Amino acid sequence: MLRSDNSCVRIFPDMKLLYQTHSPYARKALVFAHEAGIAHRIGVVHHETSPTRRNEQVFAENPLGKVPVLLRPGLPPIFDSDVICAYLDTLHDGPGLIPAQGEARWQALRVQAVAQGMADAGIAVRWETVRRPEPLRYPPLRDGYIEKLVSSYDWLERELDGASPVHVGHIAAATALDWLAFRGLPDFKQGRPRLAAWFQAFEARPSMRATPLSGDTHD
Repeated sequence: MLRSDNSCVRIFPDMKLLYQTHSPYARKALVFAHEAGIAHRIGVVHHETSPTRRNEQVFAENPLGKVPVLLRPGLPPIFDSDVICAYLDTLHDGPGLIPAQGEARWQALRVQAVAQGMADAGIAVRWETVRRPEPLRYPPLRDGYIEKLVSSYDWLERELDGASPVHVGHIAAATALDWLAFRGLPDFKQGRPRLAAWFQAFEARPSMRATPLSGDTHD
């Protein structure tokens, strides 16, 4: 539950996640924690960040000034969602969400890479459509990033291993796709029945339902 200071109260948390309720990267880390069964160990604190809006508390923990950041008692902070997920995967006794070896590992990491790139491209499209002052927008750059999104959707339609056990790539893809829909960016469901069906099933998982997107970016 959220307190009035926007921090999320959990039972006996021993770590803290600097978070943003409308960040696909931060949500990826939190969904991963839920899927790993260790979300109860993490206290979640919302922080507004933007390249044009310095957050001193976040910069104190991450020189890039971005969330997510995982704070551990007596240990250095961990930042970047990929690194946080890799760390969290060492803290539970269940099957690894990042396969340890073989083609399963490389498939999971390939899907994660595409998902992270989709989130990056979606943010870039927003800069060239709604976030940058209109006289400074560059439509060819917007179109180039939209092309990356469409190409990635098509790749996931072909390559996503939706029937395999849940892994970090699935989590990254689901949180990125949900954020793209949340922000009204190009539709990934139209004409991609496999991807649409997989996403519909994944978004119903308790980990996704426990971490809804909300809020707007403040530049």
